[in-house]
Parts: sequence; C-alpha cells; structure tokens
Amino acid sequence: MAIPISYGWRNLWTRKFTTVLTAGGMALVTFVFAAVMMLAAGLEQTLVDTGSPDNALILRPSAETEVMSVVTRHAASIIEVQPEIALNARGEALAAKECVVLVTLPKLSIGKPANVIVRGAGSHSQEIRPQVRVTSGRAFRPGSREIMVGSSIAKRIEGAVIGARVQFAMVDWDVVGVFEAGGTAFDSEVWADVEQVMSAFRRKDYSMVIAKVPGNDALKSFGRRFEGDPRVNVKVQREIEYYRDQSAIMTKFIRILGTAMTLFFSIGSMLGAMVTMYTAVANRTGEIGTLRALGFRRRDILVAFLMESVLLGLLGGTAGLAASSFLQFLTISTMNWATFSELAFGFYLTPWIATGALSFSMAMGLVGGLLPAWRGARLKIVDALRAS
Repeated sequence: MAIPISYGWRNLWTRKFTTVLTAGGMALVTFVFAAVMMLAAGLEQTLVDTGSPDNALILRPSAETEVMSVVTRHAASIIEVQPEIALNARGEALAAKECVVLVTLPKLSIGKPANVIVRGAGSHSQEIRPQVRVTSGRAFRPGSREIMVGSSIAKRIEGAVIGARVQFAMVDWDVVGVFEAGGTAFDSEVWADVEQVMSAFRRKDYSMVIAKVPGNDALKSFGRRFEGDPRVNVKVQREIEYYRDQSAIMTKFIRILGTAMTLFFSIGSMLGAMVTMYTAVANRTGEIGTLRALGFRRRDILVAFLMESVLLGLLGGTAGLAASSFLQFLTISTMNWATFSELAFGFYLTPWIATGALSFSMAMGLVGGLLPAWRGARLKIVDALRAS
C-alpha cells in the first residue's frame, strides 16, 4: 500500500507561503541553468547553421580562420576549375574567390568600436550561399565601392543604412542594401566586391576559395588532388565543419562556466528545500504516527516525503523554465574568439535543455528532501502519536 501523489500536492498547497518561497529559489537556479545552456545552444546554432554541408572551404593549411588564411591568385585559378565543383544552370562553376578582413566600426547605441568582418565576395558567393537574401535595397555592383550589410550590422553599427556611407580602409563605401542570412553569422558581416576590398586593403592574394562540392566522395577526390601539389598549398574542409570548430571553444567555455555557477547557486536552493521539508516533518509528526498506525511502512513515509520534495522542485523548475523561454525573443552580441569579430545571436531553447532543466530542478528537490524524509520515516509510532 503506497501513499498517493495527491497527498504530496495537498500538503504543498496547504503551506502556500513556504512552497512559493522554496519553489521561487529553485526557479531562479533553473532560470540561470536554462539561460546559460540556451546561450551556448544559440551561439552553436548560429555558427553551425552558417555553414553548408555541400560547400567546401579551401584555406591555407596552417590557418584556423578565414581572416588568417591566404590563397594565392595562381592557386585560386587552379582550384576553381576542378571537375568536382558543381555547375549552375548557365554551366558556370560554383566557386568564389573571397577576401575576408576585420575592420573597426562604431556601434550605433554607445559609439564604442566593434570588430566587424568585411567579406570581399566573388560573383558566385551569394549563389553558393542561398540563405543570404537581400531584403532592402540591392546587392553591390561588381567593380564598385558599394557594400551591403547584414541585418545585425544594420541594427548595431552607426551609419549602416541604405544611402549612407561607411568608411574603412580610408575609403568611403556606399551602403546600397541590407541582407538577411537566416540568423547565421553572415548577418553580422559586411559584403563588398572582392577586388575592391583587396585594392582598398592592398592585398595581393585572396583569403580563401569556397566551392560547391556536393557529396563526401567528391570532396575526398577534390582534396586528394591538392595533396603534394607544389602549385597549390591548401587544405580542404567542409564549410559546416569549419563553423562547428569555431563554435566548439566558445560553447564549451559557456557550458562549463554556467554549470559551475548553477551548481554553486543550487546549494542554497537545496538548503532551502531541506529547511522546508524539515519543517513539514516537524509539523506533521502526529500525522506520520497516524499513517504508521494505519499500516503504512517506513518506506512509504520516506517515498511520500521524497515525492513531495521532488514535486516542489518540479514546480520551481517549471516556473524557471517558463521564464527562461522568453529569452528567445532577445538577440545579443559577443566576440567570436576565433575571428575576434562581433557576432549577434539569440537564445535557443531545445527539448534537451528543457528536459535537463526540469531534471536538474527535481534533483535539487530530491537531494534537499532526502534527510528530512529519512528523519520522518525513522520516527517511532508511539513517539509520533504522543507528539500529536
């Protein structure tokens, strides 16, 4: 014979004030836990979704990022004519030579400088990345000193509006369009003609080449052709893997730091739950004696109080998770440690995060209620009835 769950719910409802206070503390801890995990998930999604599984990035072997890479013009001309590269409807190879540089531009709200990636794009850059869509104005014209800015840049950088001029590399650039890239890292970039960018920054060589090479077999064949070729000193990598590697260090740091903070704060919540449950046991000593006299075993009393403390944790976890879900409407920016450029991204709530947050809150309730439940279960029937 087991004590029903409704027994725990009724007891929690009876002592509303202490239930709200204890569940509120657990809700705050759960909110912090979910927020940190959502932050890491949002950053990871933004960067990973930037890459395409069909695109191949060709960089210098020692380069970890596009900004650090150099691909000579001679090597780029060899790369873009390889047979593994897909063709468009016009029979043109879907490959683009690009130059990626880092510039400093003032933020709109506070005027402080922000590092922004300027991508010198080739004629097929946008075609290779269909997620990049011009939403206002138009794309830059090849051979002109015009730029189009990502949607996050348009919101954060001073003067990044259509019709205005933005200065970098001691050159004035006309803003002619705003584009969106589905919440990916490209939303935090400025795009211009590759030859104009190289001219402004006095670059002789490209940063990288991007090509559409669908299929793993084609990519392996594509990469093997350059191994040991003295004319081409490059490495080939899937674009999606490149951006996944960029996100790995940052997301790991955020998750470790967030977990450490949450565990620290959870100690207070567990102590609060312990005090609440000790009080419940003290106030219901006679009730415990009656249950034992009716035939309920010590194990039943233990399970009943543990269930009550777990329900308390579930209440707090649900409230904290519900509050953290509203963070998905926010967009924040931070520095991408791989490229040292600012990156705008949002919080992202996944089923795994929701499950983990609720499990963590119930675990806090379980740990906090363990000793009080043990105390209640060890009370002797005669002593408990006499205390009533």
